[in-house]
Amino acid sequence: MDPVVIPIFVAAIVVVFVVAATVRIVPQARRYNIERFGRYRRTLQPGLNFVMPVADRVNTKLDVREQVYSSAPKPVITEDNLVVNIDTVLYYQITDPRAAAYEVADYLQAIDQLTVTTLRNVIGSMDLEQTLTSREEINARLRAVLDDATGKWGIRVNRVEIKAIDPPNTIKEAMEKQMRAERDKRAAILHAEGERQAKILTAEGTKQKDILEAQGTQQAMILRADGEAKAVERVFQAVHRNNADPKILAYKYLETLPHLAKSDNNTFWVIPGELTEAVRTVTHAFGDQSTMGLPGSAQPEEATTTEADGASDGDGAPQLEAGSPFSRNAAAAADEVAKQADAVVSDAKAEAEAARAPQVPSRGQAAGE
Repeated sequence: MDPVVIPIFVAAIVVVFVVAATVRIVPQARRYNIERFGRYRRTLQPGLNFVMPVADRVNTKLDVREQVYSSAPKPVITEDNLVVNIDTVLYYQITDPRAAAYEVADYLQAIDQLTVTTLRNVIGSMDLEQTLTSREEINARLRAVLDDATGKWGIRVNRVEIKAIDPPNTIKEAMEKQMRAERDKRAAILHAEGERQAKILTAEGTKQKDILEAQGTQQAMILRADGEAKAVERVFQAVHRNNADPKILAYKYLETLPHLAKSDNNTFWVIPGELTEAVRTVTHAFGDQSTMGLPGSAQPEEATTTEADGASDGDGAPQLEAGSPFSRNAAAAADEVAKQADAVVSDAKAEAEAARAPQVPSRGQAAGE
């Protein structure tokens, strides 16, 4: 080998070593702490950096991104002397690489111990119920203490969260029983409220139904009474307008008698005492018609006046002689009316007996006979 090549080769190796020792490339979100002869010199930023070979060296490489640290469960005693295991989650970020490397030996261990100490101080003043329901308060107090302590270490604590609080198994069983009892209580209350509302709605519906039915019945009775009143009023006006005499009224009375026993609810039928008077009125009516039916030329006016005067008694009522044509006609009419009245009474008695409980008063029987 040529003696000139060897020095050149050695010089090239030295140059490569020097360049490699001089240039430092730092990745993004990383920080390198440089020491010169064992003393902190500076912190390299991301990108291409130049250092003094042999004299400068990289002491620590730190990641300045936000990081998560989950601690193991730690036993903590509450105010009511119950031991609970609490594990936390810590979100932190390195803001000063020099302080994080030179102010504390192990910042993660320091943060973990500080968290346990703060938890014991905070939870020691709370009972189990407050511990389970005051996570936000515990997180806020933890963060305040950690920010104050880790600020000089070049670390910023962004969030502290309690991941789990585990009470003893006996306490868990008691809590489950209490929760089950509370749920059963709420279920029973809701069921009772539902039944109460259902009964109230049912009662209100029944009340409204009864009110509406009563109002409907009232309106129907009012309308029916108004109709009957108008009908009676029209009949009354018609009777008075036509000047009906007692003879027509008595005849209509006899026509109405058969309708008294037509109802299915009638168990007995009372024959009114006015039946005899009605029959007598109709009999006199037929007798008067037979008298009025004679022609005017059959007897002279004087004879008629004489017979009428002779036939009148002290009461002024007309009297018919026995065997005269007028007397025979009146008697026949009276017999016919009596037969019709007997037929009416018989029909009424038959309909009353068909109702299975015939009851006829003595006065009615006397009137029918």
